Amino acid sequence: MTLPRPASPDGADRAFQVDLRGLVDLLSHHLYSSPRVYLRELLQNAVDALTARRSLEPDAPEGAFGIRLFADGSVVRVEDDGVGLSEADVHTFLATIGRSSKRADGIAEQRGDFIGQFGIGLLSCFLVADEIHVLSRSARTPDAPAVEWRGHGDGSYSVRTLPASARPRPGTTVTLTPRSDTGEWTRPAQVHALGRHFGSLLRHPVTFSDGTAGGSGAGVLVNPEPAPWARTYPTPGSRSRALAAYGEEVFGFAPLDTIELDLPAVGLKGIACVLPEAVPAGRRHGHRVHVKGMLLSEQADEILPEWAFFVRCVIDAESLRPTASRESLYEDDTLAAVRDALAERLRAWIARAAASDPELLDRFLRAHHLAVKSLAVHDDEILRLLLPWLPFETTDGHTTLDEFARTHRTVLVTSSVEEFRQVAAIASAAGLGVVNGGYTYDRELVHRLPEIRPEASVADLDPATLTAHLDPVDRETELAASAYLALARDALAVFDCDVALRTFHPASAPALLVDSREARHERTRSQLAREQEGGLWGDILGALRQEAPRAQLILNQLNPLVRTAVAIDEPELARTSAEALYGQAALLSRRPLRPAESSLINRSFLDLLAHALRKDS
Repeated sequence: MTLPRPASPDGADRAFQVDLRGLVDLLSHHLYSSPRVYLRELLQNAVDALTARRSLEPDAPEGAFGIRLFADGSVVRVEDDGVGLSEADVHTFLATIGRSSKRADGIAEQRGDFIGQFGIGLLSCFLVADEIHVLSRSARTPDAPAVEWRGHGDGSYSVRTLPASARPRPGTTVTLTPRSDTGEWTRPAQVHALGRHFGSLLRHPVTFSDGTAGGSGAGVLVNPEPAPWARTYPTPGSRSRALAAYGEEVFGFAPLDTIELDLPAVGLKGIACVLPEAVPAGRRHGHRVHVKGMLLSEQADEILPEWAFFVRCVIDAESLRPTASRESLYEDDTLAAVRDALAERLRAWIARAAASDPELLDRFLRAHHLAVKSLAVHDDEILRLLLPWLPFETTDGHTTLDEFARTHRTVLVTSSVEEFRQVAAIASAAGLGVVNGGYTYDRELVHRLPEIRPEASVADLDPATLTAHLDPVDRETELAASAYLALARDALAVFDCDVALRTFHPASAPALLVDSREARHERTRSQLAREQEGGLWGDILGALRQEAPRAQLILNQLNPLVRTAVAIDEPELARTSAEALYGQAALLSRRPLRPAESSLINRSFLDLLAHALRKDS
């Protein structure tokens, strides 16, 4: 809060004049996510002061220095046994915006030991109070006096020196008198909850009191236990159960499994909790990140790569840098290296599950197979690890590619769901191994199977492959049905559909309509080109025109309905029966019907009904 200098001659340097109210409004709307961060900032300052005190007195017993929170509805107080401030420190660090004590001589080289490095944390208190009272005594100078600093929301402040008896021990006490409109953040219960929220993993003891248990000196610990991964357990099983229970407490779901994270190079420890249910591919969940025990963020999605959306993490790190708001991580080389190292830990967990715990891997893939497929397309390592285990829809039912490739030397894959549904039953009866490639990523992944299993052969299913496996009828049957087949081809010419007679299983299927989406598109384009003959548009379409493949209606001689139909000698009834068989096959393909096909189905049904009524009359 630098006060303006007196007017100076033209050309001389002048100091910026700071409107503190405007700056606080800027911080509240653009830097901090909520007024509740005021307590985190006070805790952070206290922790950094304790860290500096420990560096002055490294032989002090563990737990000798701590932090005490107090709230009774009228004031909020945070007291620490840290290094404290001298009168010169107060003028230097509390009266200058952006100046941090962590930049002081002799401490700058140790800034990595401190959470805050930006010197604006105390300003966050103006989000909930119009006055900040600081009483401090330095531990660097024996018999140092106490120093009182009062800062006001209008930008003014006062400093005075008090006798050492005003604060018998070194450290700092910050007292806030909350405004009436900030009660939701400063009530005793809320201060206690915020203390637990931000400080549950702090390494220094933090106590809270509301004055009802003997004054501010008495209180309850807000961090009674160290982080669960830092505790000792009698057995590996009890450790796993404790970590899972902690993950459920933090995230609100029982993890499918927990993955311990440990990166000694950056002082990172924590756990990744595997989500028990599927999540949409690409959805990123926020992770809970602590820095030196202080909660930094609950939505830090930058700590893991985008593909790791099937886990949520809670970690504590020593060497990650927070941003100025201390609500996210600074993107630097260290964070990038940490992200890569954590990705390797997740891959290693998948590899261990694949190698030694197939039941766990099965549960994981049943929940996240769609997400893992999207990952495997872009990650060769995941592809290698998991492709043989991923489930696909096949003519043998839902099975893994590994099992399917053992049964079928050549794996055929369709380009669409409707194509698979057209041919699945008949291909299965013919002994063909077909995989439904119509779902997102599936066709691309099936074609990469030979990278994992070189002995496997993968090919796209085309009509010729299927029809080659259908048995021809004998010559006499073909000749007897030739007149009917000619009438059927003529009736279905409007759909560019050929008609053939074969035998295939199951016998309950009267007909198979073989027609790919690409072929239909090409016929539509050719039809448009014919309608637009002449002119620039016709020339363009004509240049693109190819010989459009025709659809095929393959009638099954083994089916009683077909045997009855091919024996019809009345031309109009034969045409109607062929249209009805085409309509039935189109419906069984489950693809969207064109308007002409819907009309044909209705018309053929009415014609057959009319024929039956005429015959009965």
